[in-house]
Parts: sequence; C-alpha cells; structure tokens
Amino acid sequence: MSLNDWIRTTLEERLAPTALSVVDESHQHAGHSGWREGGETHFRLDVVSAAFEGKSRVERHRMVNALLDDAFKRGLHALALRARTPGEAG
Repeated sequence: MSLNDWIRTTLEERLAPTALSVVDESHQHAGHSGWREGGETHFRLDVVSAAFEGKSRVERHRMVNALLDDAFKRGLHALALRARTPGEAG
C-alpha cells in the first residue's frame, strides 16, 4: 500500500472525517532535506472531523501526528496540515 493510501485509510478509520484531502507535494521539494526519489515524503492534508471539537490547533495537530507516527517511520518527512471541525469548514 502506498504511503498516500495508508495515510488516507488511517485518518478515515480513526477520525471519520466529513472531508479529507491528502496531497503528495514531494515533487515540490526535490533536492531538499528529507526528499527521496519516488516521492511520498512531503504531504499536505486538509482534514474536517468532529473529533477536533473543543481542541486547540496544537492539540489537533498533535492528534494527527500521533495517528501518523508510523508514516514518519516509513519515510514521511514533512506534513502541512489544516485540521478543522465541520462547523469551521462550512
């Protein structure tokens, strides 16, 4: 399973998002730290989930980073994250 698919599946299973965008932006970082041939090193996520209700921006980011800990172990280098509640997205 690609890292992109693994990230998507993990977030869908654990956060039940109402909206989820997972974009591999690795090509934009070619030659930079953490980049490797084949991509899947730099991702941009936009996650809308009720699981973020009552949580600060930092708490939301920590939640997602904890869920994706194995992705970092598999070569994920950088994550740009937008984490919103359904009320904030609409």
